[in-house]
Amino acid sequence: MTYCVGLYLNDGIVLLADSRTNAGVDSIATFGKLHVWEQPGDRALALCTAGNLALSQAVVTLLRDGFIGEDGKGHDLMQAATMFEAAGIVGSAIREVARRDGEGLKQQGLEPSLSMLLGGQIAGRPHALYMLYYAGNFIRATEDTPFLQIGEIKYGKPILDRVIQPDMPLLQAAKCALVSMDSTLRSNISVGLPLDLVILRQGEQRFTLRKRLTEEDAYFSSIRGLWGEGLRKVFGTIPDPDWGL
Repeated sequence: MTYCVGLYLNDGIVLLADSRTNAGVDSIATFGKLHVWEQPGDRALALCTAGNLALSQAVVTLLRDGFIGEDGKGHDLMQAATMFEAAGIVGSAIREVARRDGEGLKQQGLEPSLSMLLGGQIAGRPHALYMLYYAGNFIRATEDTPFLQIGEIKYGKPILDRVIQPDMPLLQAAKCALVSMDSTLRSNISVGLPLDLVILRQGEQRFTLRKRLTEEDAYFSSIRGLWGEGLRKVFGTIPDPDWGL
């Protein structure tokens, strides 16, 4: 399994993904799930993937190489004029892989699963964040819903619900994403380090930060300790219930 989170903010985009895959407790491996397309000054796009690893790798390969879609036209992320068009290209790649491999998986008793987050900005157009489904359709993050998640979403969602606002500075938002990831790491063994993080500042069409965080990363280690300690302190300040026990 995996956990990926994308934040849509006034100042830009933050995307964070883990890198663990597993086929049982004795078959665990590391595969990067955050993929980048960048031409500074023109566009910066990042794609996070969750679900069947073979399907997601096939989609990313089509997007890297370019492909002919169901409409008979060539598709290339580096030629998309808008983020909406880019999301449509990713959706077409998903449908192409589903057409080719989906039925074969079902015949083997496997239910195909795939979801993706696409965030970025193309010169002259607004930045945007999309979540794509196995059918190739997608939704867009908005000011009312400024974050999107895929994979094991339930453990990391409470902090996002309480903290993320569109006007939050990028570094604070990245900190919140890391806390959300730490909550998931602590509660689900199928999500694991290292983590891949990108930050895109609105209007720059290049990634302000691209970073891989491992067990040795001092800042993430401090977050893990301080967040747990802070929760315990806050819990201790809440009065016990007056139920006469």
